[in-house]
Amino acid sequence: MQESVLFWVAALVAAVLVGMAKGGLPVTGMLSVPILSLVMPPVMAAGLLLPVYVVSDMFGVWAFRRSFDRRNLAILIPGAVAGIALGWATASVVPERAVTGLVGLIGVVFSLNLLLRRSLPPERGARVAPGLFWGAVAGFTSFVSHAGAPPYQVYVLPQRLSKTVFAGTTTLFFAVVNAVKLVPYWALGQLSAENLKVAAVLMVPASLAVFAGLRLVRVLPEKLFFALVTWALLAVSLRLLWQAVAG
Repeated sequence: MQESVLFWVAALVAAVLVGMAKGGLPVTGMLSVPILSLVMPPVMAAGLLLPVYVVSDMFGVWAFRRSFDRRNLAILIPGAVAGIALGWATASVVPERAVTGLVGLIGVVFSLNLLLRRSLPPERGARVAPGLFWGAVAGFTSFVSHAGAPPYQVYVLPQRLSKTVFAGTTTLFFAVVNAVKLVPYWALGQLSAENLKVAAVLMVPASLAVFAGLRLVRVLPEKLFFALVTWALLAVSLRLLWQAVAG
């Protein structure tokens, strides 16, 4: 009974974090798999949460349907699809621990670079070659453990988009990524009937949390918003590094 209660507490917290991420609070969704991994294997946690991501994406896409950067999406999405295909092809040979550590290292280096700089880094536009590369890395790491946010932010944050356009572009990008992931996840047996039943319950709090995240994005000052994004990225990346080292 206690294990069942702990599972549902962790699952509900994870679902709310997924929903808030789709409401425009980047990185919070990355906490969902680590939290659910406290009560079940990480691979099973990722499979269980994917349908929750997809349904939450629908609400997020509607909320940000007028606030996103088309050029970024046009560059990032083809790279992400290639990254997902690579993740599917190498699912049986690439250790999840190694990918987790790499994602954590990228996020720590990037966020510390932003936080320790005395002046802002030079603004960069949406460039094709870096966008395809980081899109592929984001697609690959998202496929493995829903941890695509750090590589995605390495590419997008230096562009200094407005907070609403940044949140909308993030939401739409990962909506496409998660929809594409359904096929390989199904082929790998991660979308079992039992998982789908649990996911159906978790879709309700996740969908409601989308609007909570949307509300917070609208009221937070822009400077505070991006400071929170950067600190959250550092915290999650450190957690991923620890997870990789400790196994």
